[in-house]
Amino acid sequence: MTIDELEAELRAILVPYEDELETAEIYGMEVLRRPGANAHDWFAGVRRTGPLVKFNFLPINVHPELLDGVSAGLLKRRAGASFFRFGPADGVLIDELTALVARGFDVYMGRR
Repeated sequence: MTIDELEAELRAILVPYEDELETAEIYGMEVLRRPGANAHDWFAGVRRTGPLVKFNFLPINVHPELLDGVSAGLLKRRAGASFFRFGPADGVLIDELTALVARGFDVYMGRR
């Protein structure tokens, strides 16, 4: 998988949430957030940083229990309180990240 393909795959994870969330920008990164949310209450965003792609996912910062049961491979990609860094070889983690984001969306929207 190329870095361009990886970035597209990570962005595609967020497409199902675009109907309920609005697009905003924070620190030069496009993010999704609840309509009317303040600047630092966002859900997720993707940013390319050189040879890697960052997947920013704020719910894990507030709800670390979302990471319970996550594989060691995905946890190894975690690089900060609320983001993961992926390279082209990490495409195998897309399905697991997609499931994590789905769980996090319900928590973010107050559904669980």
